[in-house]
Amino acid sequence: MKILIADSFPAAHQEKLTAAGHDLTFDASLEGDSLTAAITDHEALIVRSTKVPAETLEAGRNLKLVIRAGAGTNTIDKQSAAENDIRVCNVPGANAIAVAELVMGMMISLDRNIPDNVSDLNNGVWNKKKYSVARGLFGQSVGILGLGSIGFAVAERARAFGMEVFAIGKPGRSASAEQRIADAGIQQLGSMDELLQRCDIITLHMPATEETTNLVNKEFLSKMNDGAMLINTSRGELVDEAALLSAIDNKGIRVALDVYNNEPGASDSSFSSDIATHPGVCSTHHIGASTTQAQVAVSDGVLDVLAAYQNGDYINCVNQGLR
Repeated sequence: MKILIADSFPAAHQEKLTAAGHDLTFDASLEGDSLTAAITDHEALIVRSTKVPAETLEAGRNLKLVIRAGAGTNTIDKQSAAENDIRVCNVPGANAIAVAELVMGMMISLDRNIPDNVSDLNNGVWNKKKYSVARGLFGQSVGILGLGSIGFAVAERARAFGMEVFAIGKPGRSASAEQRIADAGIQQLGSMDELLQRCDIITLHMPATEETTNLVNKEFLSKMNDGAMLINTSRGELVDEAALLSAIDNKGIRVALDVYNNEPGASDSSFSSDIATHPGVCSTHHIGASTTQAQVAVSDGVLDVLAAYQNGDYINCVNQGLR
């Protein structure tokens, strides 16, 4: 196959594709018009966070497969892909541990005020009295919104910290799902309101859909406890950033974000964001899945998707029913 990789991808896995006889083009700088121009006669496209709009898909005259090297596919126009007989597949779950580790790091950073500790010391400021104030994570309650692979990985690690873990109970879950929740030590509550009022920390692990867009809005934030933590490592679209800025200033909500509205499509770019630069926010560069371990696991999954496609099958196809 002619394969275009338009994002970072391990060299070892590129070598495996070349050794298997594929015609490989690798250019992690491609985006927008340059990606549309480069797609030409490639049969498969591999991306991570690079946006794949309708015009790019329509320009791929031989394009049959788009692989998202990760879980979320909101950056790919799945409807247009389906209409052009292009399958979109992803690699869910492979980066769950990496994201969960970042979530735990964010909890500790917020509780111990690590970013400001480091910043002050780097600037020659010693303020032990200020930074000695911390509650500690042991015994705190964590509410997980989204019980996928990442949500369960967070629950496992939070429990190891001696924290109580909660989620919202949903009717119709299978017996195996209920057993998995019980085995993970996750306590189920009856409603979103109950979760927000019960928990010291809320962490988001949901895809961006019509139902979840702006889930964290003025009403949501009003039901959180003053001084509670909010962590988002999933999708920026889940958060009404203006409402969150107000809650930070007026309710003392402590926030850690790895994702934002209107993120740049490229890995290196300028970025203007009131929420990312707010002093009350611990901000990172959408790096949740960016560990070597996660990238190897995801890349292994990409190779599995390609192998299945060559055998006439599709693994984790997310747009099959959209035509």
